[in-house]
Amino acid sequence: MVAAGWFRERGGKRTRWPAEVTLGIALLVLMGVVAAARPNFLNVGNLVNLVRQISINGILAVGVTYVLLTGGVDLSLGSVVALSGVAAASFAHPGEMGAVAVAVGIFAGAAVGAANGTVVTVGRVAPFIATLGTMTAARGLALLASGGRPVSNLSRSFTWLGSGSVPIVIFGAVAAASWVFLRHMRMGRYIYAVGGNENAARASGLHVRTVKMAAYTVCGALAGLAGVVQAARITTGQPNAGTGYELDAIAAVVIGGTSLSGGTGGVGGAILGALLIGVINNGLDLLNVSSYYQQVVKGAIIVGAVWLDRSKGR
Repeated sequence: MVAAGWFRERGGKRTRWPAEVTLGIALLVLMGVVAAARPNFLNVGNLVNLVRQISINGILAVGVTYVLLTGGVDLSLGSVVALSGVAAASFAHPGEMGAVAVAVGIFAGAAVGAANGTVVTVGRVAPFIATLGTMTAARGLALLASGGRPVSNLSRSFTWLGSGSVPIVIFGAVAAASWVFLRHMRMGRYIYAVGGNENAARASGLHVRTVKMAAYTVCGALAGLAGVVQAARITTGQPNAGTGYELDAIAAVVIGGTSLSGGTGGVGGAILGALLIGVINNGLDLLNVSSYYQQVVKGAIIVGAVWLDRSKGR
């Protein structure tokens, strides 16, 4: 019951702990349990490696937060990671500028995000159906662009983005910038308003279509950035990369307290949710739990997160 929050007494009334507080407590408890079973879990090297591993999912979680806050959803994230990685790798061979490759990867992701936003807002197609279609299309484009083979022979200036603690720094920068944007910028407040009550937002003069387009485009651009970092980490652009990444990202955001109905939640919870999933994966690895069981645990987490979100809305 992480996202639902705990109750506390204040002035004779019961109020709910913020989701971030209860999730943070749950994360610390989980880390304590794993550390008790495997003391090497708390090694600095393992903790740094854990955050590095969740950096991709963290960037995706921050990106899809924009869309979920509007009451939408994006199932194309994993395919965008693959397409952006292939697109960036195609421009990242030795002798070519790494910055150009990064820009191409982010642009590819933003283009898919804009396409999602257009289909949802102009075509009035349900976000689930629209992004399910682009999930398939983006994966097909990745396979076509790469000929079904990994794009390799990448320059050092590009693969540097995936080395050491660079992915962690990128994740931190994305999270900080998004937190400021959503909490303190006008468009960020518009995103919350549209998700909270779309009709009221429209009646107050907000251009709902523009707000949703912006949310999907930013989500796609950040998925593109995640694809670039992923390609840099594994030193190839893999057309089959990112399978299932969208589920981990959405689960992290919902566990962090962002409602699937929109209007509630934020970046802080998404980060904690990504960390929680990362600790579970890392702990199960240290405990030598079969990857098959890990899939069962991850599926149960996703179902539980959605169940809790629906129970809060009753």
